[in-house]
Amino acid sequence: VQLQASGGGLVQAGGSLRLSCAASGRTINGYAMAWFRQAPGKEREFVAYSWRQADTYYGDSVRGRFTISRDNAKNTVYLGMNSLKPEDTADYYCATSFSHRPVLSAMKSAGAYAYWGQGTQVTVSS
Repeated sequence: VQLQASGGGLVQAGGSLRLSCAASGRTINGYAMAWFRQAPGKEREFVAYSWRQADTYYGDSVRGRFTISRDNAKNTVYLGMNSLKPEDTADYYCATSFSHRPVLSAMKSAGAYAYWGQGTQVTVSS
């Protein structure tokens, strides 16, 4: 399974970006997809998770501002980011592993995911 993340860039605070994660080697249909982020000097942080279109979960720091979605026909998952803040600055990674809905602790744990994209950098200026 290969994941290719894209869409990062430089944006002013309050702005928006949409990240994409294109999968190859396996369908995303029926598999969990997640986004994590890692800022310099910090641990990788859970951002969002999608099991099916209507089954999503968000980290506390992004809930209400970010939206995860998927297009199974394009084998791609997206992360829409609105009302961006300087503290959202990080490298963003997509990941996949589960063919079922995991428990919450596993869903939010980077160590539980086997496949990762290369990361796309998001910088939010104040």
